Amino acid sequence: MISDPIEGDRLAGAPHPRERFDLVGHAATERELLAAWQANRLPHALLLGGPQGIGKATLAYRLTRFVLAGGRSGANDLSMPEDHPISRQVASLSHPDLLVLRRVKEEDKKTMSQVIRVEDTRRITSFFGSTSAYGGWRICIVDAVEEMNAASANAILKLLEEPPARALFILISHTPGRLLPTIRSRCRRLTMKPLSAGEVTQTLRSLNDSLPELDRMQFDSAAEASQGSVGRALSLLLGGEGGIEILEMTRQILARLPSIESSSIAALGDKLRGDNLGIFAEAVEDWLAAAATGDGEPARLAQFAEAWEKVRRATATAEIYNLDRKPLVFQVFTMLSEAARG
Repeated sequence: MISDPIEGDRLAGAPHPRERFDLVGHAATERELLAAWQANRLPHALLLGGPQGIGKATLAYRLTRFVLAGGRSGANDLSMPEDHPISRQVASLSHPDLLVLRRVKEEDKKTMSQVIRVEDTRRITSFFGSTSAYGGWRICIVDAVEEMNAASANAILKLLEEPPARALFILISHTPGRLLPTIRSRCRRLTMKPLSAGEVTQTLRSLNDSLPELDRMQFDSAAEASQGSVGRALSLLLGGEGGIEILEMTRQILARLPSIESSSIAALGDKLRGDNLGIFAEAVEDWLAAAATGDGEPARLAQFAEAWEKVRRATATAEIYNLDRKPLVFQVFTMLSEAARG
């Protein structure tokens, strides 16, 4: 396993998707990609959309290994052996024909950048401007594409409009509706659905060897509360004591918006600590994602999107500086109540 514990596209404490070799619950999507490859019709850009933590990145790296290896004769899926040289290069991010754009550590090496930096996005020009190291495909994975700012999005859009030969962009998006229409229109969009609770439990069991600290007795409860996301189930299991309770308390308060009850918010704030703030933040972002991409007046949807950005900044600041959680929770729900009232 890669030793660096801090990566912008990785849940702390869990294996990175590029280190995973099994895929649960998305057989139809995998067959669609395999059929496109076998027909020599693999598009130059794929947009893998769906909720966070359901396996989009796992599929992206699974496809990447397969394509960089030139496929497999008679293949009926996209799997590659773990000990294949390409598999090892992808796992270590050392393959010269693979570029991954994601949030990275800031210069102080202690915190993560909140967006995919423009200077990193500009690397795609030189990457696709040179020939393939092995004479095959060149692949760029963006995880997640909504974490690009406007300048980064415009930089990648130029190459999507005029893609080089044998170039493959794999854009991972948790909220495709928020992306620029010009980006969406230049990609083949594959919508991946949440997993069933049984599939989440199955995946958790497969992680037991690499994460022996997981409480197997909590697998079913975490799967039921995960809304089909392995990532969220892992957050609940790895996020400290009381993770499932915090998730349920947050969802109950969200369900009552725009009304807010101070006692419930205070009780939630008392339970939040440094190791479980992410569970609260994910639940709030899920609520905002649904609100910001649903039906409604453009101005109202924009208000939800603005609230989303404010919540992300507030939670990031609280985590970086280890601020008291209770004022943060009141601040967040005040913003959400205002957005819900319109």
